Amino acid sequence: MPQPDHEDTQSPSRTGYGETVFRPERSGEAERIDLGGLTYDAITLARLSELGVGPGWHCLDVGAGTGTVARRLLSRAGVASVLAVDRDVRFLAASPTAGLRVLQADISAPDFDPGRFRLVHARFVLMHLPSYRRMITKLCELVAPGGVLVLGDAVDLTTAGAPSTPYTDVMRAMWQGLRNTIGTDVAWVPQYPRLLRDAGLTSVAAEIQVPPLLPGSPISRFWAETWDRARATIVDTGLVDEATIDAAIRSLDSPECAELSPGLITAWGWKPEEAFP
Repeated sequence: MPQPDHEDTQSPSRTGYGETVFRPERSGEAERIDLGGLTYDAITLARLSELGVGPGWHCLDVGAGTGTVARRLLSRAGVASVLAVDRDVRFLAASPTAGLRVLQADISAPDFDPGRFRLVHARFVLMHLPSYRRMITKLCELVAPGGVLVLGDAVDLTTAGAPSTPYTDVMRAMWQGLRNTIGTDVAWVPQYPRLLRDAGLTSVAAEIQVPPLLPGSPISRFWAETWDRARATIVDTGLVDEATIDAAIRSLDSPECAELSPGLITAWGWKPEEAFP
């Protein structure tokens, strides 16, 4: 039986992404986001290229962050235009780019309807929203007939059952803390292919990429920065203390680190040329 969106049990004390945790006005937040881009942008652009995204395409990038994917679509894939949408567009607006339009909007708002696009893309967005099924349906509606929806979110393959180490203990506490505060949930993410098929898309497929945790690598630096910025939220779970977080951060910069990072699952599906019932 399909599980309900976790908005059905959402705590009234929860806030949105960037409101209490990962606030965009905090110094260094753009750099933290860019570490994720350095880790995953090449993977994302390679998949979009394999799907045929290129000249003449009009694209929507949802939750665009600092705009690294949007700008690479323009400079490397040569698409015609990208509409980059985020709740806070300060990082997008800081670097105007030909072909890039910026829209400040909440995609979960009932009146969000920026048009139809041959590519609709969102990465690390729906995992933070309480109504992922509804949002998948909504994003499908923004795909033009014959276009493609490409969604990516975090997938954690080992933490839940891994032996206790500072790294695994802090990663578990982070997921719990983010769920408590902003509603982040990655438990449903492996269902992406079925969810896209249930939404009426065809030729659905998915892949998973897990970057290696190497000292000084962008992904190791990303997790260190993320844990540091979410420190209060992590400690508030009662699962770990400050000393454990510090030990976990040190472990990421050690050649002895032998852990597996959460990765990126990318799923896609095509909207039929003829409108389905």
